[in-house]
Amino acid sequence: MTFIDTLNSLDIQTQVSHTLLSTKDKVQTLLRQKTYKIDDLPALLSIAAESELEPLAQKANKLTVQRFGKTMQLFVPMYLSNECYNTCTYCGFSYENKYPRKTLTDEEILKEGLILKEKGFQHLLILTGESPKVVGTDYIVNAIKILKPLFSSISIEVQPLSEHDYKRVIEAGADGLTIYQETYHRESYKKYHTFGKKKLFDQRLEAAERGARAGFYRINIGALLGLHDWRYEAIALANHLHYLTKHHWQCKFAVSFPRITDVIGGFKPSHIISDKALVQLIIAFRLIFPDIIITLSTREPQELRDQLIPMGITQMSAESDTAPGGYSDSGAEEQFDVSDHRSLKEIQDTLLKKGYEPVMKDWESVITSEHS
Repeated sequence: MTFIDTLNSLDIQTQVSHTLLSTKDKVQTLLRQKTYKIDDLPALLSIAAESELEPLAQKANKLTVQRFGKTMQLFVPMYLSNECYNTCTYCGFSYENKYPRKTLTDEEILKEGLILKEKGFQHLLILTGESPKVVGTDYIVNAIKILKPLFSSISIEVQPLSEHDYKRVIEAGADGLTIYQETYHRESYKKYHTFGKKKLFDQRLEAAERGARAGFYRINIGALLGLHDWRYEAIALANHLHYLTKHHWQCKFAVSFPRITDVIGGFKPSHIISDKALVQLIIAFRLIFPDIIITLSTREPQELRDQLIPMGITQMSAESDTAPGGYSDSGAEEQFDVSDHRSLKEIQDTLLKKGYEPVMKDWESVITSEHS
């Protein structure tokens, strides 16, 4: 049994309907609770709960500080290639977008790594488009080996791999996996993914489980908000996270809520999610999953990111560039527009002013290997 079986058995639309029917009395009951379970999610995401976001946010903040302290893990993404053989209508790397593609050489990978190391980063997320022939497992393994001497932690966000290939990636020095389902709504998924291996919904959905079995230390999942109703995505994502934490307790799990930003081709999301809804979503996940990492990217603007810091966020990207070779100014096309352009130093200063400790390094992969 995999999460595919669980997802197929869920009546998510009925749960979405419950978010529209929850009463203020139900929300008041939630406010009196000390702990929360996944069954509380429809009420936490309800229209009735919108008027109680402030006290719910206070509970989320208290819970986050209890579990994580006033700390914020900072990381940086490094794009290795914008080569992609998929047609995803919302993505700047989509195959149908005709522009010169760029894949970093060994020398360029090292150059980018040295630049980011000099800035002070210790946690690195490497990303590629989905092009197995150009940036397959061999390329990814090689890139990790080049970068591992520079960083204490390396995560990957690449095409779904087999369990065997994930093990190769881990052996090369990676410890984290990020894999977004994009949308958990099958019909919407089919609509937006029209060509390439990414059309395979189930194959992508099982990737986190393959990664967990392979031995990743931390796994980050999420949905790309804007492709379908945000409450539907939230309920499906929460059930996915619940399944993973129950069946793969040895892993550390994280969740992200990226919203679609402007891309080449002018794609416009069909389901807009407001700032207020994003706040409600973050609060709900923190209350239900007190120990998970919640990540916030530079897709969001500076002002909103600063406001979200005390509401359950425990990890943020900084000084991001979404073009291959972007830190050394390659001129390559980006995947999407970044909204928060502050430097690492500026974000660190903001965190300190808010009473938070910026954390650049929280573990070393050798610690895990010594005890495995």
